[in-house]
Amino acid sequence: MTLGDIANVLEAKTLCCEEQLASLEIDGAFASDLMSDVLAFCAPGAFLITGLTNIQIVRTAQMLDIPAVLFVRGKCPLEDTISLARDAGIPLVRSSHNMFHTCGLLYAMGVKPTSANSAPV
Repeated sequence: MTLGDIANVLEAKTLCCEEQLASLEIDGAFASDLMSDVLAFCAPGAFLITGLTNIQIVRTAQMLDIPAVLFVRGKCPLEDTISLARDAGIPLVRSSHNMFHTCGLLYAMGVKPTSANSAPV
């Protein structure tokens, strides 16, 4: 499924890199509001779902080859975060749904949970 499909289902607004919505395929996702968990457990290439809006989320996305970031709960990052993502070619989208609802909708659509560590938490 494409990022555009996800954005439509979640009624999400694109913050940057709109040109990638139709072509960026999303197979798996990781959700967290803890940067330490993202760094420790997010598998490279996973679509990231978070409520974190600081610039470090884009830097982390760059390090982990995260193709796109979805901000939940209607959160919107500052312009410097959006600008860094635009320069890095990482699409940012935001949805008013909470994280639980977002993950449920994506799971029902076939997006699989991904983790760098498959051990139970």
